[in-house]
Amino acid sequence: MVRNEQIALLERIRATRDDAAVTAALNALTHAAQHNENLLAAAVNAARVRATLGEISDALEAAFDRYLVPSQCVTGVIAQSYHQSEKSASEFDAIVAQTEQFLADNGRRPRILIAKMGQDGHDRGSKVIASAYSDLGFDVDLSPMFSTPEEIARLAVENDVHVVGASSLAAGHKTLIPELVEALKKWGREDICVVAGGVIPPQDYAFLQERGVARFMVQVHLCSTVCATY
Repeated sequence: MVRNEQIALLERIRATRDDAAVTAALNALTHAAQHNENLLAAAVNAARVRATLGEISDALEAAFDRYLVPSQCVTGVIAQSYHQSEKSASEFDAIVAQTEQFLADNGRRPRILIAKMGQDGHDRGSKVIASAYSDLGFDVDLSPMFSTPEEIARLAVENDVHVVGASSLAAGHKTLIPELVEALKKWGREDICVVAGGVIPPQDYAFLQERGVARFMVQVHLCSTVCATY
């Protein structure tokens, strides 16, 4: 609903503004960026003639390019943590054994895509989960930040993953995760398991399960959640 309202607002702005003035202001902003001139004044002028934030960002990107956060997965830390006690080590090693059996049976390791969608910029937890799955023997892919459900579905299909782990910490789970499930269906890949984690209220679990989410990643249940993905 909020997204649709914002789209409608942008459409009204574009329909009532002076497009020639906007184009001139955006070109001036790009020129300022390319020639080390006052960016603030040029950006304010672009906003004054009703250029959108996206258009202002694109004008700057034409000069500077866009920074892409590298996706990195640290390995070994989670395994070391689980081996601090005999019980947790036993649980951990049992899953590693399952992973190795999966490899023997299928000729490849289980593969998971850890996905960050929407305007959720919180990636520390997803990287911890990625590290855990890597230590358990999975092949792990990390999506770019701020991806759309359609982009995640395409990446999942292209990488031929078995599981997509959707990390949500910005209250977008009831919109973005069902859209991801539907996007996978459009690719004909209903077989790709979708699990969800992050900050998801338990009262929303049934809503998401009805829309195709298989499991929920709860911090204290890492091993049991991983087992359930097999």
